[in-house]
Amino acid sequence: MTVLRSGSATDVGRVRTVNQDMPLERPNLYAVADGMGGHVGGEVAAKVAVETLARTFERTPSVEGLRVAFSEANAAVWQESQQNLDLRGMGTTLTAVALVGGPEGGDVLALANVGDSRAYVFSGGELIQITDDHSLAEERMRHGEMTEAEAAVHPQRHILTRALGVSSEVDADMWELELRTGDRILLCSDGLSNEVEVGQIEDVLRKVGDPGEAAQQLVDVANENGGADNITVVVVDVQVGEEGDGTQTRVTPLGLGTAAAAAGAASAGSVAAPAPENAGGSSGPPGASGPSRPGGAGIAGTNGAGSATASGRLAAPGDAHQTETVRTLRPDDTLAPGSRLAFGDEPSGLAETGPRSDEFFLGTSAVPVARATARVPPPPGPRRDDRPPPGKESRGARRRRLGIPRRVTFRVVGFILLVAAVPVGAYFALRWYAYDNWIVGAQGTEIVITQGQPGGVLWFHPKVVDHTGHTTTQVLPSAAAALKSGVQKSSLDSAKQYVASIVAAGTTSTTTTTTTTTTTTSVPGTPAPAGTPASTTTTTAVPAP
Repeated sequence: MTVLRSGSATDVGRVRTVNQDMPLERPNLYAVADGMGGHVGGEVAAKVAVETLARTFERTPSVEGLRVAFSEANAAVWQESQQNLDLRGMGTTLTAVALVGGPEGGDVLALANVGDSRAYVFSGGELIQITDDHSLAEERMRHGEMTEAEAAVHPQRHILTRALGVSSEVDADMWELELRTGDRILLCSDGLSNEVEVGQIEDVLRKVGDPGEAAQQLVDVANENGGADNITVVVVDVQVGEEGDGTQTRVTPLGLGTAAAAAGAASAGSVAAPAPENAGGSSGPPGASGPSRPGGAGIAGTNGAGSATASGRLAAPGDAHQTETVRTLRPDDTLAPGSRLAFGDEPSGLAETGPRSDEFFLGTSAVPVARATARVPPPPGPRRDDRPPPGKESRGARRRRLGIPRRVTFRVVGFILLVAAVPVGAYFALRWYAYDNWIVGAQGTEIVITQGQPGGVLWFHPKVVDHTGHTTTQVLPSAAAALKSGVQKSSLDSAKQYVASIVAAGTTSTTTTTTTTTTTTSVPGTPAPAGTPASTTTTTAVPAP
């Protein structure tokens, strides 16, 4: 029985703004996907590939089940890119290792790879690269057109010759691993292998025992070295091997798509002959040293399926050759960041400047090259649980199924409402201030009550709110003079009370003058006594109406 323990870490890096990598950790399945294809396409491609891989492999957890899972993951990404114009041309790398039952009843680890995400085995204190990068620079190196050191820094190292989801079929490299107790498997995107040297990776895997902490430290080192791409690392520890500590670590190639590629095409358009079994290889990161394929650290190839060469690279079976076409570019061709070669296009202006760009899928042309390849047949069709819902799927339903973030979220709506509340709140505050005042004044001879500030505030002008029915002739002259300039009050009720008080004061002003009544009796011819009033006069002043 084999017992595994795993840990993973992923980071957007220091240059990118979106993380298009996707790790996977299941009890018996581990994977790394590195998406490509625009702002959203890479994320979607990696997500669809990983989810389809896990769902399909769960139905048949075997070596053949992993092969079929890769095929269905490829079909799912391809189908999605054809249905959605926004995702057209997306793709992803995919490297996965799964714990499955072996032919003799024991446990083995099945490994599959498409693209330039890598799988390493750390055994006996040495890091051995198992997978081949499916990139143009690696292909040219394997064909003898450049050295391993040149391939490690060549601008064409980011141009992929194979990726998941860019066509209806895919070639997957596959191996069986029989690991011993204490061995570690490292799966990573090229954001790690392009930034961190083999020696640095070995130091971390040697010193850090916990797989999760080791994965995080490797991500940190990649960021310290530049972090030019998304970085994803999965570390799987073999806590108990199948036969205990004494078992020899073995790697069996089940079908390699690049390890037995033809060497040295003389020029563009020439056909390369099949390479000998010890041809091929791969590059490590800049400055890497030591073997990069099984053959060291106690790892042995298996009889009949492949052999470890003197250089430490794994040769492929001689009877598995299959013809496949790749594009051959001139040595001085370079690719501009952000560009992409379509099928049948000729390369132009390829120099890479600044931080490395995302991977590009190259496609195929008419230059045949012999390869040792395991052809993965396309699935007969999407399974019932992989198909979109019946009927025409709405755009919103597709976005939800793919996990694409909604454009309008509660956070966006809340932000919009907050921004809109500022001018609305300012309007109502200004309006309250402009009308929080009442003025008792006169319009002609009529006494009225006006609401608003004297002269108005901006576009808020005073307005008459009460015609009192009284005139300035009903109040005292002093009150009438005050009404001409306006008397301000704090409320409508106090304004009405003020009008009532000045009208009442005017109506109670009364002046009365009274004289004495005198009765005079006189005899004809007799003068009236001196000092006697001759008449009585009474005068009463009545206020004007």
